[in-house]
Amino acid sequence: MEKENIAVGLDIGTTKIVAMIGKKNEYGKLEILGVGKSKSLGVARGVVNNITQTIQSIQQAVLEAQTKSGYKINNVVVGIAGQHIRSIQHSDYIIRTNAEEVISHSDIDLLIGQVNKLAMLPGEEIIHVLPQEYKIDGQSDIKEPIGMSGGRLECSFHVVVGQASSIRNVARCVQSSDIELSGLQLEPLASANAVLSQEEKEAGVALIDIGGGTTDLAIFKDGIIRHTAVIPFGGNVITDDIKEGCSIIEKQAELLKVKFGSAWPGENKDNEIVSIPGLRGREPKEISLKNLSKIIHARVVEIIEQVFTEIKDYGHDDPRKKLIAGIVLTGGGAQLKHIKQLVEYITGMDTRIGYPNEHLAGNSDEEISCPLYATVVGLVMNSIENNTQSAIKIEKYNESKMVRPPKLEIIEEEPIEEKTQEVQLQKEDKKTNNQPPKKNFFDLNNYLGKIKEFLDNAE
Repeated sequence: MEKENIAVGLDIGTTKIVAMIGKKNEYGKLEILGVGKSKSLGVARGVVNNITQTIQSIQQAVLEAQTKSGYKINNVVVGIAGQHIRSIQHSDYIIRTNAEEVISHSDIDLLIGQVNKLAMLPGEEIIHVLPQEYKIDGQSDIKEPIGMSGGRLECSFHVVVGQASSIRNVARCVQSSDIELSGLQLEPLASANAVLSQEEKEAGVALIDIGGGTTDLAIFKDGIIRHTAVIPFGGNVITDDIKEGCSIIEKQAELLKVKFGSAWPGENKDNEIVSIPGLRGREPKEISLKNLSKIIHARVVEIIEQVFTEIKDYGHDDPRKKLIAGIVLTGGGAQLKHIKQLVEYITGMDTRIGYPNEHLAGNSDEEISCPLYATVVGLVMNSIENNTQSAIKIEKYNESKMVRPPKLEIIEEEPIEEKTQEVQLQKEDKKTNNQPPKKNFFDLNNYLGKIKEFLDNAE
């Protein structure tokens, strides 16, 4: 029987931490076995700023996922984001000793290993080295060099770089939760795997993942990752603006944004008002939905314009770099009412909301199919690709750690003479008709008493 490949993804976000356990079903789709979610404490704009609180939040999410799925998590693939992330373009080459020999995976690994040794700024570390296009002996635009021959193998790379201390803090939080870290993946790349089709990647597409603390961007063209960026603003700054603008507490501001918020102020009439309960006996506050939408609109426009600047910096205006498939919005912020229309208005590009349901099994919970879970679904998919056995059945886990009672072994090792005496004693009991009532074998106190009585008689 084929071994079950159980994969686990852990999304450490600014507003929530999600642990997801899944496996591939017989149709090649992702079957979700359990999901655990907890409020993210100790993370700001994708960066850990309180180790203890982050560990507690991770443990809570992991425990919930384990309870729901019946699996014990051993290791996870973790998403990495934050304002410290940057990307660079780099070209490198190797000279092969035998030009007649076909290019193999070892040649590609040698080239990638060479790029991994690049000197970065102090305190920075390479997270991903992503090959783009290869060149063999001057012949360019080669996407798959394996199997070809040549002496000089050259490649352009997209290199993702992050702050070493931030990466180590994430790793420390995971390991302190008694879980091994099997891999790190840039969050926009994970989201892209979950919500983008191969056709969109070929045509050219910009994925915008609007999270709580950051907005992540990943641009694909000709099926290759071309540009990544992390903008240090997300849904939380919209909530903060509502809190300040309406003079209410954060919890109420978040609820207002989710239930009544819109990115397009023209949709609300002037007489549409929502009443917010006052604090500790104070009068309730009345808030105009039109004013609420104006506050949201101003901040969303600012976020989208920053993302659009990144898209233009990539060279979207160049006909060869044109993103035909437009923009795909995902993440929790993509659920904001009328945000799709606003993005289309600002950028002039076709826009759709990205749901991770394409890769999920048909019987998946509707909640998991929403944009909020795009990143963690992508992380589970990455774990499956890495072929990691990330979790085991709790029954098997318990069985391997089970301590067997030593008393049962004593009975098996009793000398033959003592057993004979026990049989004779039982016969004598029957003759005197004073046989005590039958007792439960598993009643431990009675069981120990019987052994003591037997040993006393044996002496």
